[in-house]
Amino acid sequence: MKLHDLRPDVGAKKKRKRVGRGIAAGQGKTSGRGTKGQGARSGGIKPPYFEGGSLPLVRKLPFKRGFTNRFRVDYAEVSLGRLAELFQAGSTVTPEDLLALRVLHNLERPVVVLANGELPHALTVKAHRFSGNARAKIEQAGGTVEILDWVRVRRPR
Repeated sequence: MKLHDLRPDVGAKKKRKRVGRGIAAGQGKTSGRGTKGQGARSGGIKPPYFEGGSLPLVRKLPFKRGFTNRFRVDYAEVSLGRLAELFQAGSTVTPEDLLALRVLHNLERPVVVLANGELPHALTVKAHRFSGNARAKIEQAGGTVEILDWVRVRRPR
């Protein structure tokens, strides 16, 4: 086989339609555009949203301003006051414990501890994030803070 023997598969290359070349060609006179009207004129093909000159739906709708951050992390919030109510002094608090006590609905979202309320006794708190004041209050009460790793799970939309 030589370079000059190479040919595309049968039907792979289609000849372009030559319009306006006489009646015998099948696409003569009006060149397949019909007779008269907007579609017969040059530049007559309008975009799909064109509604005959009346105000299109896309222009009637209000603008959507701003944007949605695709990388935003949605945390499950837990307050210090709630932890003080539910756990005894010296306890270890984990997201699994919070799920068991129905503070959290599921473990899909990472847990953030916020400084709402007071913490009178020491706790070891394990969460994915802490506010600055929450960390200070936990350590002031004699407890410890442990930050857990969280891997974002991409769910199909």
